[in-house]
Amino acid sequence: MLKACASPSRKASTEVGKKLVAKYPQSLQDVIEGNVVGPGYHSLVKQLQTRIENVKRSSAPKIMKRKRVSDEYDTDEIPAEQRAAIQDTYGCIKWNMEFMPVSETPESQQNKKNRMKVLSEQTNFSPDEVKTLMKCTYYSQRKEINKGTDLQSLMEEWPFLFQETGMTVHFQELTGLSLKETFLFSVEKKRKHLLDFMRTTCADKSKRVLQAVTKLEILRGQLEGCSEDVKDMVLLLLYYFDEKENLFHYVEGTCLAEDVLMETLPETPCIIVCGKLLFSLLKESKVM
Repeated sequence: MLKACASPSRKASTEVGKKLVAKYPQSLQDVIEGNVVGPGYHSLVKQLQTRIENVKRSSAPKIMKRKRVSDEYDTDEIPAEQRAAIQDTYGCIKWNMEFMPVSETPESQQNKKNRMKVLSEQTNFSPDEVKTLMKCTYYSQRKEINKGTDLQSLMEEWPFLFQETGMTVHFQELTGLSLKETFLFSVEKKRKHLLDFMRTTCADKSKRVLQAVTKLEILRGQLEGCSEDVKDMVLLLLYYFDEKENLFHYVEGTCLAEDVLMETLPETPCIIVCGKLLFSLLKESKVM
């Protein structure tokens, strides 16, 4: 495609995808449980587009222009960080900071890092102070992450990276987006379609999913809302892909976070659940 056209459009990729799927349906068509999903060629088109972007992508950072918020403001009145940002990898605007902020020194970075370690051991720390410290030390955080520091060391050196207060600040600096708002927007946009698909098509095809749907409807009762839907989404997806034991690690109901033996945890990321009943996660949100 790239030999014929230096910059193929999505329309061209779609036409190529349609013809390939029509010629090799058994290998390329989008099929789940024997049912064709949509027109059957969306996945292939997306792969083609991604491949084209990867081949064309240069190693030099690109300038990602921000949309004008309003015509009332002159360009000079908008802060520079809002006018444009350096996008050095997919989805990120500050993946690898080459230079430390001019207001910082190695000593000041270390002092702020030590201060956060102290605050992480307190139960009544100031979230605003932590947010400020996390933003000031973002340079050091990225250096540690990008050089491949192991997870256990990161948890010890940067404890707030693994708590909501610090995680949201790091994500905002990294992507320029609000973690919570972005997640909730995506859930709100897609949750109904996913749940409808799981409760109808998947339940008809899988006895295990059908049993899960029935159980969740009984236990959920009259509860409504986004948070309840998210819980259902997670559990139904786990039942569908038969992966629940890989995600949840069960401990005694009275177990505290510091009592969990790290050597007993799986190598993959997991959610530690207090108690043996899976639905206790939903009703009590008793997760560490």
